[in-house]
Amino acid sequence: MTDEPQVELSPEMIEKIMGIVEKEGLVDRAKLTPDATLESLGIKSADMVMILMALEEQFGSYIPIDGPLTEAKTVEDFLRAIAPHIHPKPSAA
Repeated sequence: MTDEPQVELSPEMIEKIMGIVEKEGLVDRAKLTPDATLESLGIKSADMVMILMALEEQFGSYIPIDGPLTEAKTVEDFLRAIAPHIHPKPSAA
C-alpha cells in the first residue's frame, strides 16, 4: 500500500490527460479505457517520457517517474499515479 493520498481527477481533467496520452503516445483514443494495459497500448518507456513532459508542460507541475508510476500497469493505475501531481493551471485573467 502507498502512503500517497488518493486524489480524484475531474472528468474534464481526465479528458485533457487522455488527449495528451493519445497525442504523445500515438494511441487510438477509443482504446484508452481504464482497464487497458499500457503494454497493450504499445506505450514504451520513451513514449511515457514524452507523455510526462507534455503533462508537466500542460499543468505546470513535476511528475516523478519513480514511485507509483513505475508500478502502473493500466490506464487507471497511470491516472492514480499522476493525480497527486496534476493541478489545473489558473486561467489568465
